[in-house]
Amino acid sequence: MALNLTQKIFKEHLVSGEIVAGKEVAIRIDQTLTQDATGTMAYLQFEALGLDRVKTELSVSYVDHNMLQTGFENADDHRYLQTVAARYGIVFSRPGNGICHQVHLERFGKPGKTLLGSDSHTPTNGGVGMIAIGAGGLDVALAMGGEAFHLSMPKVVQVKLTGRLQPFVSAKDVILELLRRLTVKGGVNRIFEYTGEGVLSLSVPERSTITNMGAELGATTSIFPSDERTREYLKAQGREKDYRAYAADPGASYDETVEIDLDTLEPLIAQPHSPDNVVKVRDIQGIPVSQVAIGSCTNSSFKDLMTISHLMKGKMVSPGVSLGFSPGSRQTLEMISQNGVLGNMITAGARLLESACGPCIGMGFAPPSGGVSVRTFNRNFEGRSGTKDAKVYLASPEVAAACAITGVITDPRDLGVKFEQIEIPSEYVLDDRMFIFPQADGKDVEIMRGPNIKPLPTRDRIASQIKGKALLKVGDNITTDHIMPAGAKVLPLRSNVPAISQYVFEAIDPTFPKRAKEEGGGFIIGGNNYGQGSSREHAALAPMYLGIRGVITKSFARIHLANLINFGILPLTFVNESDYDKIDAGDVLELETANLDKKPLTLKNVTKGISIPVTHALSSRDLDIVAAGGTLSYVKSRTA
Repeated sequence: MALNLTQKIFKEHLVSGEIVAGKEVAIRIDQTLTQDATGTMAYLQFEALGLDRVKTELSVSYVDHNMLQTGFENADDHRYLQTVAARYGIVFSRPGNGICHQVHLERFGKPGKTLLGSDSHTPTNGGVGMIAIGAGGLDVALAMGGEAFHLSMPKVVQVKLTGRLQPFVSAKDVILELLRRLTVKGGVNRIFEYTGEGVLSLSVPERSTITNMGAELGATTSIFPSDERTREYLKAQGREKDYRAYAADPGASYDETVEIDLDTLEPLIAQPHSPDNVVKVRDIQGIPVSQVAIGSCTNSSFKDLMTISHLMKGKMVSPGVSLGFSPGSRQTLEMISQNGVLGNMITAGARLLESACGPCIGMGFAPPSGGVSVRTFNRNFEGRSGTKDAKVYLASPEVAAACAITGVITDPRDLGVKFEQIEIPSEYVLDDRMFIFPQADGKDVEIMRGPNIKPLPTRDRIASQIKGKALLKVGDNITTDHIMPAGAKVLPLRSNVPAISQYVFEAIDPTFPKRAKEEGGGFIIGGNNYGQGSSREHAALAPMYLGIRGVITKSFARIHLANLINFGILPLTFVNESDYDKIDAGDVLELETANLDKKPLTLKNVTKGISIPVTHALSSRDLDIVAAGGTLSYVKSRTA
């Protein structure tokens, strides 16, 4: 039987289940990555497993999110991460080494391997032919402990690329076109596999831009074949030995197919406040711009910055614009320092930001009040930039540079600049000294914990009946930023669940944490695609700490659904979406939980005196986890 690339890698890593869309599967994980905003909790959870060493081929702990050290909290977390890495056999990437996805692609990504990361943009490494999946920190901790990763087998969508990108049109426009067509819900329970002759025209950095933003479709992951362009990239990184040709078998079948003619694409831009609010740049030209930000794990590669530099050379940033750029890695920063690009950018009036996530997660470089910020990032959710009323647009490096030069939203084809094709270098600067590789035995390493690192909260087994108020009712496309905001004020509290829980739903209802504690918990009611966006498990962990027992929605985003299960919160959906209107905030709800496997379940709205049918997509294992009070309790009881 001819297999597509996704099926091939799943088959090689299959632990249990069937590789059939909708069936539960468990796969072996070769590599893991964490970043410091999610890593502290992931490693506290790994410690709770009681193991002496990680059991993966490679696990890497990156520091790239919590870089603003306005107090002791972030510095203490970084020290904890470094010592826990040394203790348990984890590679530690020091602050300043770069953004996890970009650095992992450069130094560790391997075709045909599986990668699980505690960050939703882990699929970036699909650009080198990996099955790279974002997950909550607890799932990553379990993978480090040798546990398989469980998921419902996604549908595999073939994205057939023909033609080649025209001048000033970039890989960013490919994924923006997919978002325009399919929306932020269009990839839920799907893996996007890129095929066709158009693939060969795209370099690995371009491919990784596309796989990175596949997360905005809600996709489980995205993947490109490993071919001669992959070999070219790995050879330039001094890693040709890691190359392995990987592609779909001739005649392989797919669940769905999407076709994109690269010849016909033109510069696109996502308008506020959603990555799928996509239009042609020419359709909105002339809107004044106050800020331009270049970087993030999406567009911060050497190729991206070379592109920007070419367009900016000999020009000056418009007087009304503040331009900042973040090299994605120390490798990239070293290379642009050596070849003159850094000097060109500074001469043009750009501001050099740290090689980190930075503005993408509201860590500095916030726009002015009501300002328009054009960013080469992957998300433009309301308030994510650090300025609630800012209008954030997402665009390619070419469009961002054009906006910085003119001061208004501009199609780069109208700049009058000669197009120059930027190729990847034949050799990258290779310097791995900012990695700390663990010794063979770390049992004597002392793990250093600052006062902000608090014990991991747990939950008791589920009661036979759960009853409480609908504490909050929200609409469609609620993001994890809405549930658990990021930014310089909140992120330093990631290892302190009691403290960070005080910010749950801050942007929607600042009274929520206080009311939840006073009521002893309760329910949340949501619309479609509840929990889209980041993999941050704190969006489930903090509500669990506040006593939330169930979340009832029209539909869930994949990672957040898994995180709710991991922390013992029952995720339910309405059998009839219209029943969403039969519950108001403040209504008292009641649910019997003795027979959760008997679907549909009956949710009683005690206040209104009515019954509402609800259901779930939980496997028997998921139900056992929820019943146990969460995955840690489940795994520890099973091991015992």
